[in-house]
Amino acid sequence: MDLTKTYPRSVHDKVHGLVQIGRTIDKGYALAFGNIGDYHYNCPMDQAVFAFLEIDHERLLERIKKAKSVAEIEQHVSEEYISKKSSAEIEQWNHQWLSHSPEGESLTYFVNLRNQIAPDRTDVTTWADLLDLDEKRTVPKRETAKV
Repeated sequence: MDLTKTYPRSVHDKVHGLVQIGRTIDKGYALAFGNIGDYHYNCPMDQAVFAFLEIDHERLLERIKKAKSVAEIEQHVSEEYISKKSSAEIEQWNHQWLSHSPEGESLTYFVNLRNQIAPDRTDVTTWADLLDLDEKRTVPKRETAKV
C-alpha cells in the first residue's frame, strides 16, 4: 500500500463486517513500509476503532511490519479482535461511526475543510463522507443538514 500514490480504503469499506478498520490497516501498512504520505496512522479516527476493538496500535503496527500481506493482517484482526464482538455490537458501531458528525472545535475545522473541498455539498455532515469526497469517491446527495 503506497499512500503517496493512492488513497486508503474508504471509512465505509468493511473488513469482516466492520467499517474504518480497513482504512486503519492500510495506513499502518503504508507507515510500516515508509510510504504513508500525508496520512496519519493512529489518528483520532483510528484511535476510536482501536478502542472499540481493544487493540494496542503499537502492537498492531509491529504485526503489520512482519506480515506478508494486507490480507494476513485483516485475518489476524478478524480472528483476534472482530470475532470477539457480537453482530449487534458491530452493527451499532458501524451505524454510530458512519453517522457521527463533528462537534465543538472540530465542527469549525470540518466546515472549513468541507468548504475547501466541495462548498456546494452542505449535505455532507460526517467525517466518513467528507473523507470520501476529498478522496474523489462518490458520495450520495442527502437532505441538507444544519452542519
